[in-house]
Amino acid sequence: MGQEKDGGGRRDFFKEVLRRYVVPAADFVEEGLEAVKPSPKPLLRPPGALPEATFVETCQRCGVCGDVCPANAIVYLNQEEERLNGTPYIRPAQQPCVVCDDLSCMAECPSGALRNIPVDQIRIGLAAVSEGTCVRSKGEDCTACVDFCPLGSEAIRLDDQKKVAVLNGCIGCGVCEYVCPTLPKAIVIERRGDA
Repeated sequence: MGQEKDGGGRRDFFKEVLRRYVVPAADFVEEGLEAVKPSPKPLLRPPGALPEATFVETCQRCGVCGDVCPANAIVYLNQEEERLNGTPYIRPAQQPCVVCDDLSCMAECPSGALRNIPVDQIRIGLAAVSEGTCVRSKGEDCTACVDFCPLGSEAIRLDDQKKVAVLNGCIGCGVCEYVCPTLPKAIVIERRGDA
C-alpha cells in the first residue's frame, strides 16, 4: 500500500511539473517560433516584369506568358493572398528561364506587365553563391554553373582564385541554380532589390 501511495505521489508530482512548467514553456517556445516564421522567398517574375507592385496591378492573369514559354518555366501562383493569385513566376530549381531567342513571354504579354526589353536589361534576379556549399571549396572541379549559363562570361565565370564569381551581366535566369549538383544548391537566384 505504501508503494502505491508513493508511486501516486510521484505521478502527481510529475503531472504538476508538466502543468506548471513544461506546458507553459512549450507554449512560450511555440509562440516564439510563430513570431519568427521566415517570410516567404520573394517571387521571381518572368523576363521584362515591371516592378513588383506595378506588375501585380497590371498583370491580367491571362496565362499567355506561360503558354508561349518554350521551356515551360513560367508557372502561376496559387495561394491564399488573392491579389497575387494567378500571377506568373519562375522556380529556377524546377525549371529555369532559358533566355529563348524570341523571348515570347515579353512579346506576347497583352497587358504590358512584361515589357519587351533587350536581354541585357532583363532583371529576373541575381545569382548568389554559397562558397561553403559549393563543391569547388572541397576541391572538386565542378563548373556546371559557368558552363551552362546562356549568357556566358558576361554573367558568371571563375575568378583569379578559381571561385565562382557572379557578374553584373547576370539576369537571374536560373540555369546555374538548376544545374548545380549540390543539395542544398550552392548557387540560387535571389530577387534584386530594385525589382
